[in-house]
Amino acid sequence: MQIGQAMDKRMVPRNRYLEKLIAFRDVDVIKVVTGMRRCGKSTLLDMMRKHLEDNGVPSGCLLTFKMESFGLEGVRDWRELYRYVDGLMPASKRCYLFFDELQEVAGWEKAINALRVDRDCDIYVTGSNAFLLSSEIATLISGRYVEIRMHPLAFSEYVDFLGPTDVTNRLAVFGREDIVALDDLLDRYLTFGGLPFLAASKLPEQEMKDYIWSTYQTIVGRDILAREARRGRRSVTSRSVLDRVTSYLADNISNPTSINKIVGTLAENGAKSSHGVVDTCVSALEETYIFSHARRFDIKGRDILKTGGKFYIEDLGLRAFLDGYRGSDSGRVLENAIYNRLVYDGYQVFTGHLRDAEIDFVAIGDGSDRKFIQVTESIDEEATRKRELRPFELRSLEKITGGYEKIIIVRRGSHPTDIDGIKIVSAVDFLMGRFGA
Repeated sequence: MQIGQAMDKRMVPRNRYLEKLIAFRDVDVIKVVTGMRRCGKSTLLDMMRKHLEDNGVPSGCLLTFKMESFGLEGVRDWRELYRYVDGLMPASKRCYLFFDELQEVAGWEKAINALRVDRDCDIYVTGSNAFLLSSEIATLISGRYVEIRMHPLAFSEYVDFLGPTDVTNRLAVFGREDIVALDDLLDRYLTFGGLPFLAASKLPEQEMKDYIWSTYQTIVGRDILAREARRGRRSVTSRSVLDRVTSYLADNISNPTSINKIVGTLAENGAKSSHGVVDTCVSALEETYIFSHARRFDIKGRDILKTGGKFYIEDLGLRAFLDGYRGSDSGRVLENAIYNRLVYDGYQVFTGHLRDAEIDFVAIGDGSDRKFIQVTESIDEEATRKRELRPFELRSLEKITGGYEKIIIVRRGSHPTDIDGIKIVSAVDFLMGRFGA
């Protein structure tokens, strides 16, 4: 039974996330899928539901509750939710409960924990706000849940949505006869982002822009302003200030930034605001997964610095929308795409700091897996090549990095695959997961 909207018939598997859910099937923890709006969380629950049905679970034991649907708009209290769900569960049978956008229900964790304790069930939850699992909310289910963080499509997933590739890095988009090079497809991805609906559709450009616009409006209006009011917080009260802070962060992806810089820029443009308000706006944008903060990593001291760092946007389609589709700063957009890929691959990602140089990324994986990465559009020109190689040639870095991988990722042009032990990788290959994934 599904309470809410019908299942999308055009589902394309997101195997990396689905396998995580399957691994925790019937484990006594609540499975919580988090991520920004429209990144595919609801569809992931539908995929898990289908997997269970295909493996013999009766449909009457699969209950889906889409909390934003009209049919459930009256269920906003945890007691109401508990009674409603409990009344639909068949007696003496194990049930699988799927709750979509559960943060809409006040005290949801009390109902979920009570169902977990009282009934024979396996529970799956989605949410578009990090507040869903904040310390003040999730205390009751602490130690009893596992979070699966979901992202918009990685470029390799984006390509899978469109069609099979061949050995020449070309593909037939949507199964039609027109053939597109992956390099050209990357341009589209960097412009319109990786929201699954857009990747799986044949929409003209204007309709894609309209969809991205509606996504942004939903996040700001419903997930930030309306929720801030319900939480009783008074800091984010101005839509115009929030929009300005969002635009600033979008315009400055991959640039070092701080709350002080944002406050100063707003004041210079006639929008004076306090540090507290700006800080709360930034926190709200991080909570709704629009931006993430890459902190600075002191390579020599091997320590995370408390100040500085850079912000990166979760979906580059939102960045292009906020930038007015000017196509500006392509180098920083590429750096953002590499950051997103590293996060998708499970790395902790920092910006690298040395006394004499900065390195775009220090990516820390499991065990001894560590990568030092520079990102550039081209190294055809000698001056550019020297600039990108310089951090890796510093004597202090050489002593610190030891056998760790040093990589330069290049968007365009011809280049060798290795320069004095530094690997040179095309952006297409890296984003397709053909290197270092």
